Amino acid sequence: MVFICSPYAGCIKGNVQNARQYSRFAYLSGYMPITPHLMYPLFLNDKHANERLDGMDMGLRLLDLCEELWVFGDRYSTGMQREIAHAISRFMTIRYFDRDCIEVKRREQ
Repeated sequence: MVFICSPYAGCIKGNVQNARQYSRFAYLSGYMPITPHLMYPLFLNDKHANERLDGMDMGLRLLDLCEELWVFGDRYSTGMQREIAHAISRFMTIRYFDRDCIEVKRREQ
């Protein structure tokens, strides 16, 4: 299982499309993608601070179940930075990919 870390806020429509692409890439690479920002916005309101925080907290609990964190893109949102910091604190392997799903960096723990 790998956790997909990519932006959600901002251009939500485009970011959701990208997250779906990144999840498919992980799946086609033989992994089980965990992509909370494709699931939680279906029933949580990101504009309500407490629901956004709850979604992020639930996402971190899912991250704990994953073997690796896969970070996509070259801009890291506040939520992504929180996920990256959490993965570092858990000594997880973090793999960085560009928007075209080409690996650009790997951090082994």
